[in-house]
Amino acid sequence: MNDPLTILTPHPSAPELFTDAAAAVARLEELYAEATGFLLTKFNEVLASGRAMARFRAFYPEVRITVTSHLKADSRLSFGHVPLPGTYVATITRPDLFRNYLTQQIGLLIRNHGVPVTIGPSATPIPVHFAVAAHPDVTVPQEGVLAFSLRDVFDVPDLATMNDDIVNGLAGLNPDGSGHLAPFTAQRVDYSLARLSHYTATQAEHFQNHVLFTNYQFYVDEFEKVAREKLADPASGYESFVAPGNAEITAADGVIPPLSKLPQMPTYHLKRADGNGVTLVNIGVGPSNAKTATDHIAVLRPHTWLMVGHCAGLRNSQSLGDFVLAHAYLREDHVLDDDLPIWVPIPALAEVQVALQEAVAEVTRLEGYELKRIMRTGTVATIDNRNWELRDQSGPVKRLSQSRAVALDMESATIAANGFRFRVPYGTLLCVSDKPLHGELKLPGMATEFYRTQVANHLRIGVLAMEKLSAMPLERIHSRKLRSFEETAFL
Repeated sequence: MNDPLTILTPHPSAPELFTDAAAAVARLEELYAEATGFLLTKFNEVLASGRAMARFRAFYPEVRITVTSHLKADSRLSFGHVPLPGTYVATITRPDLFRNYLTQQIGLLIRNHGVPVTIGPSATPIPVHFAVAAHPDVTVPQEGVLAFSLRDVFDVPDLATMNDDIVNGLAGLNPDGSGHLAPFTAQRVDYSLARLSHYTATQAEHFQNHVLFTNYQFYVDEFEKVAREKLADPASGYESFVAPGNAEITAADGVIPPLSKLPQMPTYHLKRADGNGVTLVNIGVGPSNAKTATDHIAVLRPHTWLMVGHCAGLRNSQSLGDFVLAHAYLREDHVLDDDLPIWVPIPALAEVQVALQEAVAEVTRLEGYELKRIMRTGTVATIDNRNWELRDQSGPVKRLSQSRAVALDMESATIAANGFRFRVPYGTLLCVSDKPLHGELKLPGMATEFYRTQVANHLRIGVLAMEKLSAMPLERIHSRKLRSFEETAFL
């Protein structure tokens, strides 16, 4: 009989050097499959027997690189190279899901530094909850259900290894003196993958590289309409449409069975084979939801995310249905103050701004001075109090005036600030749905035909802007203005 304190692990694997990125990623997949397979087998054995005679542990794989030269890599790139000589490491989860991303990032490292990467097991245990997450038929019992404590037999999630210290610039070096190669640890990624499934009712595999956020159900209806139009056009490049519950259609007339209960943030995916399609997330109202969604989607390393939602227009010259293109943000949402200080500027990204303006012009068929009639560019203010109008308005109105704000909402600055924090290119195009400072409140019956037409156009503008951004080279959209002094090599 094994001693209860004995720790059993898979057969240890020696680290290997690779100069080919695809082969390196294939080895990551082998190591991950071996580790999670071991944990799943032992977990099922323990559940079946109702007792454990040893402790079981398996480890995430890691990618490691050592650079000895001070020679600069291509300075035009904001990623794909380490800042200084030294050893850098990243723990990896779900290499099957991140295969294209990892192949690209590891390939850049090998090319830019001319040295191999090392692939092998890390010293970070895989929590059993994350190891079995890909198997929906397996349920991890709550503490107290079994005759023994699960944490005595398997490793469980550890908050100390799933924080945002790396992206927040607070992590320091690893215990062995190595630096960080990726913006997130494997446990942090696993945690977000589990949260995404819970909040969106879709699997991470369906998420596309370009993400639209909205706060209004109408945009979901319009997105499905656009998706069916795209699927009807063989030249569109889109191959399927996925709705909550992972219902997927590949034809324009495909049937999507309704869910009996929608998730907190219903999510829909218009997919391309290369992942460069468009995902729409209905985050609902408020900065907390906006932060929650972006906190977790960030681990998928999307190439862009945009807010396309409703806002309050603050200028008398605006009409319901007018568009607002944010070029600055007044942050009064407060949910990110501890992660990104309020004094940090959130710059507009030229590539995103141009793509949005061009998309507005193409969809509305207006340009130049005529386009100014329906679209303002300016500061968007984001607050955390939906009923700010019911309090003393002198303070908020004064700040809105001093900031030159042209629109007010509850999500845009949060999404932009988290994009800045996570190095995900971001932008905002809003549609004016009310004008509280001028007596046009959001009440039933106020929608004009112009307003309804503009809201329908709004979603199409967002999709078109994403298609423009998708056509850009990766090094162009991932701007250096989102990177700090000493960045992780991986995007």
